[in-house]
Amino acid sequence: MATWPPSLVARPDGPWDEDPVYILNRMITRLGFRIENDPRLSLADLIEIAVAAEAAGVESVWVPEGGGRDALSLLAAFAGATKKLRLATGILPIFSRTPAVTAMSATGLAAVSGDRFVLGLGTGHGPVVENIHGIPYSGPLARMEETVGIIKGLLAGETVNAEGQHFSVTGARLGRATKDVSTPVYVAALGPKMIALTGRLANGVLLNWTSAQYIAGSVTTLHEAATGAGRDPASVDVAGYVRTAVISGDEEPAIRKSLQLQIAGYASHPYYWNFFVSTGFGAEMDKAQSALEAGDTDAAAATISTEMQSQVAVVGTAAECRDEIERRRALGLALPVVAPFAVDSDVKGAYLRVIEAFAQR
Repeated sequence: MATWPPSLVARPDGPWDEDPVYILNRMITRLGFRIENDPRLSLADLIEIAVAAEAAGVESVWVPEGGGRDALSLLAAFAGATKKLRLATGILPIFSRTPAVTAMSATGLAAVSGDRFVLGLGTGHGPVVENIHGIPYSGPLARMEETVGIIKGLLAGETVNAEGQHFSVTGARLGRATKDVSTPVYVAALGPKMIALTGRLANGVLLNWTSAQYIAGSVTTLHEAATGAGRDPASVDVAGYVRTAVISGDEEPAIRKSLQLQIAGYASHPYYWNFFVSTGFGAEMDKAQSALEAGDTDAAAATISTEMQSQVAVVGTAAECRDEIERRRALGLALPVVAPFAVDSDVKGAYLRVIEAFAQR
């Protein structure tokens, strides 16, 4: 059964397939890749992207879930088309599924993928949880703590009894379904409380929109929490989404406008608004929020400064993007998860260009 997170020590005498970052007797740099479940892409397109990522030496692909298609179905399709690529949810919202159903899904994906599944969990957005799923969004931190505890117990083959603020579980177990399952659990975290919870309980953290200048502080919070819980900090992986666009021509203005629109849109989400303010971008968030309230998305986008763009995303030539990703790795982001974004109708092309830029051959 594989250890987690993967070792970064080259083992030339060991079998090459034991470590997802050790391929054909050479070390490669750990890299993840986010694939949106974009309805503009056919299933064949999405599978082509995943296969290309595996061929380029990518360690894992991460599929988010918010609206539209679910993440698990697409990952199951990827499992049948790939051999060694880790397949991760990035993330499954915890309010729309019970811990038991989530654990059952994890064992199913582990079975169809040859134990390559990675379970990424997140609280989701309050308005989506309440307006779309019709569920009260209350106590997200406590709910995450209970959810992770129940799921990890079930995946470990235990009989789980738990009495908490959100769940009362008696005699829950998955039986033989957990045999040979070693699914790591990651938690999406923005603020220090959720990061600390991850350090105490989970196998890894998944950061999002994290300013480069705050990565080191987030890692310190994670490691201190792990140490306080009697865990080895090195056993808790540090992954994070990095929005990335590779410039090959004169498209930079359009790319930056797309990025500004993405960031500005988060001004309407309380958790992200608070998060961006806490990381030094209060002026941008205040102005963007005012513009959005006035119904002017273009004005909202224009408030996102060049400095904010450079801190939370990577835009440049292939070489510049690689350098920026490595700078973030040096700050403590052990597994950068490159998240491409498109600015035109060539969505698949945008993904494939970024994969080519980071290919490790």
